[in-house]
Amino acid sequence: MAANPQPRFKRPHGDAVNLSHGSGGKAMRDLIEGLILPALGASSATPLEDQARIDVQEILGDSGRIAFTTDSYVVDPLSFPGGDIGTLAINGTVNDLAVGGARPIVLSCSLILEEGLPFTILEKMMCSMAQAARAAGVRIVTGDTKVVPRGSADKLFINTAGIGIIPKGVHLEIAHIRSGDQLLLNGHLGDHGAAILKARGDLALDADVQSDCQPLHGIIAALLTAAPGTRCIRDVTRGGLATVLNEFAQGAGVGMRLVEDSIPVRPVVRGICEVLGLDPLYLANEGKLLAVVPREEAGAALEALRSCPEGTYAGIIGEVLAGPPGRVVLSSHFGGERIVDMLVGEQLPRIC
Repeated sequence: MAANPQPRFKRPHGDAVNLSHGSGGKAMRDLIEGLILPALGASSATPLEDQARIDVQEILGDSGRIAFTTDSYVVDPLSFPGGDIGTLAINGTVNDLAVGGARPIVLSCSLILEEGLPFTILEKMMCSMAQAARAAGVRIVTGDTKVVPRGSADKLFINTAGIGIIPKGVHLEIAHIRSGDQLLLNGHLGDHGAAILKARGDLALDADVQSDCQPLHGIIAALLTAAPGTRCIRDVTRGGLATVLNEFAQGAGVGMRLVEDSIPVRPVVRGICEVLGLDPLYLANEGKLLAVVPREEAGAALEALRSCPEGTYAGIIGEVLAGPPGRVVLSSHFGGERIVDMLVGEQLPRIC
């Protein structure tokens, strides 16, 4: 496969964003046509309408439902080991669609730029978005750009919204969870949170850890083919695994038990947590999913997860209990149990 050609930029005058680039006039047009559109794989000939026109019948055919989601990204720093705000904005929204069983189709991209943001940084982030969108098989079809005065934002914030198609017969809902169901995780916990800590440089961490930022729609499609009775799926992001499990337990009125020895955590991440007094169960992730699967389909589901590169280290990490309703417990290395509550407060701000 031929490599994608480098986009040809025609940067606006100067080295950085200024307030005129958000004015709606010629400077803004120059920024969009000279930098943003080329980075995203479009051209100045692309119609700049206030909306994208999508042939719904062509996408839907005679079955399926439309899924729609939106999210905003304010990660600090903009780049980190394993990704940046551009890849995060694409993969995060793709995954929000995918965990509902949807096939992601199109995305929007809205930018809030701080006055003084160097064009070189903006180019890099836009190219990252374009590359991530190509890898995920989605198109960025509409967007918006705003510029705020220096000090009113922190370099670059991105909002993406996404539309996907849920095939007929796919209904993933927390209410479907039943006692005896198995809890499956597709890999190591806490990589993204640890990567952000390293990138911030405040703690001089000597750790080789990469963010797990990746799209999950491929592995989810494989899971649903192998285990069509899958109850629900959730991407494990802010608040970590503990928060997702508590949401599941409370929403379905069931209990849940985790087995500590079955939860994959890299030694380097565990070491960072021990030094800083953090718990891997609450660290953010950007490429992990938790699936609740009927016991009789758990073996096939695990095999399907492990057959995908995003699920090499997948495992069954626990089970659903009849009760007490809303309670999550962890069976520890030492044979005892402790209650796992939902995250209180913010363990690490500006994580995504």
